[in-house]
Amino acid sequence: MKVTYNWLKEFVEIKIPAKELAQKLTMAGLEVVALEEQAGDFIFEIEVTSNRPDWLSVLGVAREVAALTRSKLKTPNFKPGARVAKGRLKIEIEHKKECPLYTARVISSVRVGPSPEWLRKRLELVGCRSVNNIVDITNYVLFELGEPLHAFDWDKLNPEKIIVRRARPGEKITTIDEEVRNLDSSALIIADKDRPVAIAGVMGGKNSEVGFGTRNILLEAAVFDPLIVRRCRQALGLQSESSYRFERGVDLDMVTKASLRAAQLIREYCSGEEASFNSSGLTKLKVKSVKLDTDRAARVLGVGIARLKIKQILSQLGFKTKQGPKKVLAVGIPSFRQDVNLEEDLIEELARIFGYARIPASLPAVKPCVTRKEKRDLACAVKKILVGLGLSEVITYSLTDKATLSSLGLGFGAQPIEIMNPLSQEQEVLRPTLIPGLGRAVALNFNQKQEYVAIFEIANVFLGENKPKEELTLGIALGGTRTILLEQGVVKDEAGLLNLKGIVETIFARLGIRDYAFNHQGSYVEIRIQNEQAGLMLNLKPQALNKLNIKNKNVFALELSLDKVLSFLRRDKKFIPLPRYPGITRDISFILKDDLSVQQILVLLKEKGRPLLSEISITDYYQGKQIPAGYRGLTLSCLYSSDARTLTENEVQPTHELLCAALIREFAAKLR
Repeated sequence: MKVTYNWLKEFVEIKIPAKELAQKLTMAGLEVVALEEQAGDFIFEIEVTSNRPDWLSVLGVAREVAALTRSKLKTPNFKPGARVAKGRLKIEIEHKKECPLYTARVISSVRVGPSPEWLRKRLELVGCRSVNNIVDITNYVLFELGEPLHAFDWDKLNPEKIIVRRARPGEKITTIDEEVRNLDSSALIIADKDRPVAIAGVMGGKNSEVGFGTRNILLEAAVFDPLIVRRCRQALGLQSESSYRFERGVDLDMVTKASLRAAQLIREYCSGEEASFNSSGLTKLKVKSVKLDTDRAARVLGVGIARLKIKQILSQLGFKTKQGPKKVLAVGIPSFRQDVNLEEDLIEELARIFGYARIPASLPAVKPCVTRKEKRDLACAVKKILVGLGLSEVITYSLTDKATLSSLGLGFGAQPIEIMNPLSQEQEVLRPTLIPGLGRAVALNFNQKQEYVAIFEIANVFLGENKPKEELTLGIALGGTRTILLEQGVVKDEAGLLNLKGIVETIFARLGIRDYAFNHQGSYVEIRIQNEQAGLMLNLKPQALNKLNIKNKNVFALELSLDKVLSFLRRDKKFIPLPRYPGITRDISFILKDDLSVQQILVLLKEKGRPLLSEISITDYYQGKQIPAGYRGLTLSCLYSSDARTLTENEVQPTHELLCAALIREFAAKLR
């Protein structure tokens, strides 16, 4: 958009140099990308954003200048020159949504010729070539007010009717650039009773063009649907100043005013006389109102603006303000600002005109939040943990089939919730578990030649029959073998239940859950928190693998109720300083019966080893020829430390011997 300094001065009194004005406009959002001095004037080239079509006019830019310089805006005279009768011309609009308003003003006895020097010069400065005085006036009003106009030679039209309609198959029109355009039903056209005479909002036709022999004209001012204009312009490969504005939306309230303004200039410079005026469609938009809380505006901006100043800024921008309850203003939105719908939009207007540079710079207030209180927060935290452990998230269908559920061999209490009209046999019930979907995802990855699959999903499962409920659940599936390159060489790590156990322990450690256990229950391992069942782990049975078409590979799955995990979440986490003194590590190797719980052993030894025993963990597990049947060999690593000093061997030895004795006495272990 180009506008000149002298043209702006006709609308607002400017007392600052052009360069300073360009800086003010840029800081207010109207970026002046170029400023050029030419023929005793300054040309501003402004980058206009798509949401501000009101800036595509001298009047729109002048309104901003008036607000920025605290000056009064002067508007043109839109009064008719004489009383004009309603004409007999009929206007027919086939679809009001595509053309909300169409006006036609007939002006007779015009004298078409060259434009006055001032008019020709002003148009040339903003990049528009002069054609003749009628066409130049329509272009002048387009740049001045932002409303595109078009003048037809009235004597070349069928005077019975003007029709706004979609083009019919096979119709053609030769546009004023002398190109033949093939039209289809996507094009909106202006037609008389016989033929198309213009492409609505884009370009006029050669068959009704105003020339030096024209004596009577029909002046069109209208509103066309932006989407239709854009699609038609793109399909035909056309670009014009009119289409550029119609695509972004024109001001309905400016249509009749622009027609009056053009008629005034035609009377003055073309000796024309208005004969008649007709219109069809809306004449006024419903005024929107948005509430503005001045206190909230101050909080958002970080600076308080006096209420009188707020009213002044909004008034200069064309908004109408009324005092509401307390410190709330009811702001009427003008028709040329359809982009303003929210309170935040008004606050942005205040910031632009008040000046971003006047708003003090400060760091945003950050309120630390270390607790997680909702399912969404918990799910987000668990996702981060799992991704950090190398798992990939998947999303599976909420529907499954009974056969796959049955192949798992778990049973789910009540019957699953059936779909009345399933789309397929594979989608006949709502899933009571995530495992079937995860199993299919593993199978798909195996079919794509993936050797190792580690995936998870967090989603709802559907439980119950009479009173069904949803439960947020974590599902994990591991399968295959991954290759790990270490310094010692290549290691093959095959997925197993211990991998799942390690993942669960990591999740619980990060969430602060301590009192949990893993209990074998036949075909699966039960996960319990404070003696309440929260989930399970299992190795999928051969019948389930066959159902999923997985061959020669094992798949291990886990399911954990995050609803139950949430109730055991510890929110009293605190930082523990790193140990200041080194510890002493001692190992215990022993043989133990298979049916004894290692978890119970660890709990007992932690209790017996206080206060010197800080950590205890299993470092080795083995069975073989050297171990009797029904027994297993274990190695425990014990770390002894103190916060007060470095321990000696003599201090550690009594506690270590106490742990060994407890293993022998309580669990009949045999030390090695």
